[in-house]
Amino acid sequence: MKAASAYQQYNNSKILTASPAELTLMLYDGCIKFCNIAIMAIDAKDIAKANTNIKKAERIIIEFQTTLDFKYEVANDFNNIYTYVLRRLREANIGKDREILEECVTHIRSLRDTWKEVMKAAGTQPMEKQA
Repeated sequence: MKAASAYQQYNNSKILTASPAELTLMLYDGCIKFCNIAIMAIDAKDIAKANTNIKKAERIIIEFQTTLDFKYEVANDFNNIYTYVLRRLREANIGKDREILEECVTHIRSLRDTWKEVMKAAGTQPMEKQA
């Protein structure tokens, strides 16, 4: 139990000391993780766990979407991507469809990888190697 508590403290510290760019990267990684957990839950026929994790992924996408700054033209492109991924996540949840979730993971990974490149170009390196 102490190890779990230490791990939680480490994670909390990591979040509290992360830059906004690093937090964005963590959210992309979390979204991918929740989709992958949902895929495994669907395979195990654990509908409740799949639903919970798809909803977590949806909340991350909604957060990305609501924080877009539309004074930049690229925000419209991101909004379209987030709208599409959110729709597909909802379809995956309704049908408990692993293939749709895998498609969503592909899109989210692409967004995450693009974000990592932006961080490199801006001279902001991720804290540690991400999934």
